[in-house]
Amino acid sequence: MIKKVRGKYVVLSETTGRKFGTYKTKKEAQKRLKQVEFFKHLESSPKLRGKVRKKSLLKK
Repeated sequence: MIKKVRGKYVVLSETTGRKFGTYKTKKEAQKRLKQVEFFKHLESSPKLRGKVRKKSLLKK
């Protein structure tokens, strides 16, 4: 979820409210939100696993 706070855009977790970063533009915030969603679904999708270059990002 992206929320505007004090003129900046904040990427937040919808369930926990955890902050994933603060950005000057909405476009930057949307980019970060896409990254968060990608890694959230990475573990359950074997198709996406092949797209990750760093093996350290994959949980075993």
